[in-house]
Amino acid sequence: MTTYDNSYSRFIAWTKVILPIVALGILSTMFLFSRNIDPSLSIPYAKVDVEGLAREQRIGAPNYAGVTEDGSAISIIAQSARPDPDNPDTITATDLTTTIEDATGGRVDIAANNGVIDTGQQVVTLQGGVQIETSTGYVINTSGLTAALNETRAQTDGTVTATGPLGTLEAGQMLLERENGAKGAHLLVFKGGVKLVYDPKG
Repeated sequence: MTTYDNSYSRFIAWTKVILPIVALGILSTMFLFSRNIDPSLSIPYAKVDVEGLAREQRIGAPNYAGVTEDGSAISIIAQSARPDPDNPDTITATDLTTTIEDATGGRVDIAANNGVIDTGQQVVTLQGGVQIETSTGYVINTSGLTAALNETRAQTDGTVTATGPLGTLEAGQMLLERENGAKGAHLLVFKGGVKLVYDPKG
């Protein structure tokens, strides 16, 4: 019985010494590992994002709306836009949709990958692939287009391909302009080597 008590007492005594040492060892190991982590590694990424947003001044989902001098309503919606720091009248935008509606109910929807809106010059320049859809049933594709903001007028930068009620069409340029003698009405004009493949089925 005495031997058991002595062994038990020695076990308790050693435990009182060993357990604190083990605990200190674990804590010191955790401390050493934590010191190896460099918190500054994540700072440059956050810093770049914040500085980029501040520098670019991007605007999400902006829109522009107005009425031209000849009575057409024009609206422009974009996915994002960034003002030009050197010219406060100029805004660069991406994924634009421009809609023009004249007084007679005619409508033209123009979609482009990117563009520049210049309120000082009263023009919007669309680039990066432009698709034009009209209420008369035409779908027109071109590389770029310039449209006025103060009147119903637009012209493509170069050649166009189109499909519509008459068939398929190719031309050197397309114009959207006011129709003479028709109040509030506008028409599409194709010129420059126009080639039409007529489809009687429409």
